[in-house]
Amino acid sequence: MPKKYLGNNVTATVIRSLLQHTHQVSIVSINHTFSLKADVLDLDIKTGQLSLETQTSDSEINSYIENNLISLDIESTKNLLSYDKETFSLSNISAKVTKLDLSLYKIECQLPESIFIKEKRGTIRIPFILGMYARANIEIYPNELNISGKVRNLSIGGCMLDIPLSDTNAITVGKELSGLTIEFPNGESFHAEGKIKHIRPLGYFGYAALGIQFTNLSRTQLELLFRLTNEAEREAAYQTGMSDSMASHSPLFIPGAKEKNTLLKENNERKRKAQRTAMERGVVELAHQLQAGLMYLKTQNVFPAEIFYNCVDTIRYLVEENRKSFLLALSLLREEVEWVRHSIQVSGYLADMLLSRDPHSPYIRETLLGTLLHSLGKPLLVGPQIPTLKSNMTPTQKEILANHRDALLEKIDLIEWNPSEICLTVIEKSEKKNKNDKETDIEDKIFEFVDILLVVKEINKLMHSRNGTPPLPPISAYRKVHVEEKLINKSHLVEYIQIYGLYPIGSLAKYSGGYLAWIKDIDKKGIPNKVKVVKNLKFPEATFNSDLNEKDLSQIGRLEEVVNPSDFGIKAPII
Repeated sequence: MPKKYLGNNVTATVIRSLLQHTHQVSIVSINHTFSLKADVLDLDIKTGQLSLETQTSDSEINSYIENNLISLDIESTKNLLSYDKETFSLSNISAKVTKLDLSLYKIECQLPESIFIKEKRGTIRIPFILGMYARANIEIYPNELNISGKVRNLSIGGCMLDIPLSDTNAITVGKELSGLTIEFPNGESFHAEGKIKHIRPLGYFGYAALGIQFTNLSRTQLELLFRLTNEAEREAAYQTGMSDSMASHSPLFIPGAKEKNTLLKENNERKRKAQRTAMERGVVELAHQLQAGLMYLKTQNVFPAEIFYNCVDTIRYLVEENRKSFLLALSLLREEVEWVRHSIQVSGYLADMLLSRDPHSPYIRETLLGTLLHSLGKPLLVGPQIPTLKSNMTPTQKEILANHRDALLEKIDLIEWNPSEICLTVIEKSEKKNKNDKETDIEDKIFEFVDILLVVKEINKLMHSRNGTPPLPPISAYRKVHVEEKLINKSHLVEYIQIYGLYPIGSLAKYSGGYLAWIKDIDKKGIPNKVKVVKNLKFPEATFNSDLNEKDLSQIGRLEEVVNPSDFGIKAPII
């Protein structure tokens, strides 16, 4: 038993264990659509004094602290690139703010002695800390959409889960749930009805915190829930050394055979993701931020301008930092939900084309904002009629989804956000233009930007699987756009082909030697001169991870064609 914790402030000892690994401390508030990053200056595990430092403005720091109380999220990962994280949230702890500089503040917090929070009903909320966890499955729409997450705290009244931001599209505050199942590592489970009480982004790793209240509990369910919360309290007490009477783990949290197998699969996936480069992590973070912005737009009816403009500025920065690495990193988004992948990839390619034309154009930022937002109407339509955007849709659902632009414009009117004329024009014209469209007072340059956007959008749609339609290779997509899209400006199509070629960076190429390789770079003629070999079809069980330059490419044969990665069971590239 960890008796070294005895005599110390228990909350402080838990936080100290989290701070020993890569961590992020966030100051959170219901008054803001984003959290403040904070650095830990000092932590006294005897007295429970926690000193933080953050950079912000006078008006903002005051809105994060109400009645001298502050709320924090602390996330910790054992590996810098690991997605296996621990989360500890603290609400309404005493805090004193001191201004150190123009925008630098010191916050001295008094941590509570106990990690257990007494709720209004007199029950105790048990945080799942120091390796404690349970899995949760939520029935959003019975037989249509289930969402998985992990339990972060538990009480008789309800629980808090963390779920991927990508799964928040169908969630609304107040929604009643026909089923919530919590499964503990040893295989025991608890099932109940529930109601969503709140939702907010959780830290900086692409997750959301989801508060759920249990409803319509029977006597049998209550008895089971009392036992489970008691066991969770026992495990937390053992982990922190709060009691001499706790001599071992609760059986509830000892993994059984099924859980051990799941943990092994998760660990392998984390290892794969841990190989990502800084550029790739930047692109993945873009996806997280876009989904966080949608969450605020959909659940709180506010336009989180800072989030969306930060996405736009990040796209521009990444293009200017290393455009070829950025184009390659966009391939990672194959694993993201469709609307996110499409929005970011189209915005990325459009930014690349516009910046190569005129990096000083004053119209680029608002054009990219409109481009990034143009698909947001799709997740806004997720509901009883369209439970999910992931599955193949019925004709009726496709017809509803075809009105996604109108859904976004209606939402913009509802929240009374006033986009710039450029941004609004891009959103309105982002679908195929009608040849009877009339010109407005916007400069001709904006319509040229929209013409380029339409080319990028159509090619991107054709080169990716959509609603059961397989993707086309680049040359077939170019040909289809040229022949069938009469309202597309053919000169911009030619420009696109000249820039990205028949073998675009980020594509999977098949070589005559039976090898499959991700294209990392192309020469001035559009021919791949740097690839990463990932599979030999003659030895399908073997794993490859070899970089080849132009002089070595003859080893794998002649370049034959661009192929669909999913046809060969290949996931997004790790470059």
